[in-house]
Amino acid sequence: MADFALTGVAGYVAPRHLKAIRDTENRLVAALDPFDSVGILDSYFPDCAFFTEYERFDRHLEKLRRKSDDERVRYLSICSPNHLHDAHVRTALRIGADAICEKPLVLNPWNLDALAELEAETGQRVWTVLQLRVHPSLVALKAKLEAEHAGGNSGSKHEVLLSYVTGRGLWYMRSWKGSVEKSGGVATNIGIHFFDLLTWLFGPVEDLEVHVSDELTCAGTLHLEQATVQWFLSVDAEFLPGDRRAAGERTFRCISIDGEEIEFSGGFTDLHTEVYRQTLDGRGFGIEDARPSVELVHRIRTEPPEGPRPYSHPLIR
Repeated sequence: MADFALTGVAGYVAPRHLKAIRDTENRLVAALDPFDSVGILDSYFPDCAFFTEYERFDRHLEKLRRKSDDERVRYLSICSPNHLHDAHVRTALRIGADAICEKPLVLNPWNLDALAELEAETGQRVWTVLQLRVHPSLVALKAKLEAEHAGGNSGSKHEVLLSYVTGRGLWYMRSWKGSVEKSGGVATNIGIHFFDLLTWLFGPVEDLEVHVSDELTCAGTLHLEQATVQWFLSVDAEFLPGDRRAAGERTFRCISIDGEEIEFSGGFTDLHTEVYRQTLDGRGFGIEDARPSVELVHRIRTEPPEGPRPYSHPLIR
């Protein structure tokens, strides 16, 4: 059993980490969040020390480190806002713990190099959560694509369509998620897992065209080694297909390869737990696994659109 600490325990994704820590038979001993609506701890780790101030949280972790090797925190799970990930990863390494960080690992590619240097200096590891890589349907798809490629049957590049619309309310732009400096913008905040999936399946980026980029919507064409991808991401509910809006639904997600839709809507319940299992076994996803998608979303964020394009996409009816 290993002792964990966690930052961002009041956040949206934290329950998945709490469940993963519990289901891998480990223990959460300290948690941090500036907001104190953290009653969820009662369902998982009611004896966990809780802090609303980073300085006191940091002091507590340092105290545990100095008490004895048996009591120090071994892993720091990071569920805080995106712009804090880099600093919280460095906190983990400084106290002699591995970091398990939510997406995106960092906002800027050069931060990855600094963390890699700290890994080498401290002997600790930086892990990240790329849960789509452990989804059974997507693992099977990758194996199929690799078999085709190895057999010389890959032929021309695959034609891929990616559309993800998740309608968010007025609160979104008032929160840290609506700030490009804090979240990295739409492509980073809601798209990085999909971009990681695409580069994992179809190889490195050869070229990129950004057609639309604003605070709510991002779209373009991505040229990968083995695929050409038309992608559309938005938090604007106006881009939900009409039938979804009529049914009161707020999310539309679709990926198709060569005209065939990839079904992976199910099987999400235990993906974080599986990532934790692999991480604890030393088979998790590290800095270099995260690098292609971090570099890609940074390009999307910083390269201006190539020209005015209508808000349209083949998957939006």
